[in-house]
Amino acid sequence: MSNAALLAAPLFWLTVTLGVFELFDTASKRSGRHPLCHPVLWSTPVLIGVLMATGTPYPAYKAATMPLSFLLGPAVVGLAVPIWAERVRIRRLVVPISLALLAGAVTSIVSAVGILALFGAPREILASIAPRATTTPVAMAVAGQLGGIPALAAVIVLFAGVVGAMIATPLLNALGLSDYRARGFAIGVAAHGIGAARAFQVDATAGALASLGMALNAVVTATLLSIAALLL
Repeated sequence: MSNAALLAAPLFWLTVTLGVFELFDTASKRSGRHPLCHPVLWSTPVLIGVLMATGTPYPAYKAATMPLSFLLGPAVVGLAVPIWAERVRIRRLVVPISLALLAGAVTSIVSAVGILALFGAPREILASIAPRATTTPVAMAVAGQLGGIPALAAVIVLFAGVVGAMIATPLLNALGLSDYRARGFAIGVAAHGIGAARAFQVDATAGALASLGMALNAVVTATLLSIAALLL
């Protein structure tokens, strides 16, 4: 098989993607899940470098790795299983969860937009960063509705998730927060799916509450920003 044919084969890019991620995930495990060894932090630039070195356009890579994108759907739905397992605890925490959710969603929007507004960022940039704490599909849809750049919104969401997953554990440890329910929910609201994945590595209860926080924050943030779009 020629080099051109190999680079065009979907199986090749699936293998490269999974291999690179597995390499850095193994390194992360051996480091004791050190914040600076997060697999997404390192595998993303490496894959970008491979695409640039081989002259492979992103649309071709996206098409080749479509099965991985498809599996994101079932993976997200699967997060409902640990939430269901914790349903009794969650019912007892309806009021604090609701208050924390509203505070987290508003803080996420206002802090990001407010800081960039102080530096004179244009409206389309503000619209792109407003949904930064939601999942990628929600952020892209909301950013487009607000007049932002969906592709930029996706990058911002990825960055927010990786940074949140990296700093959450040491930050919460430093703050002395030992309740895994609160820790998990905070991570899910601030760092969506990537943060939830990190929470599961620390504690099952934290992972379940992170999944809940991720799902609820996506709904609340999208609702708040949709209302803002109608008013502005």
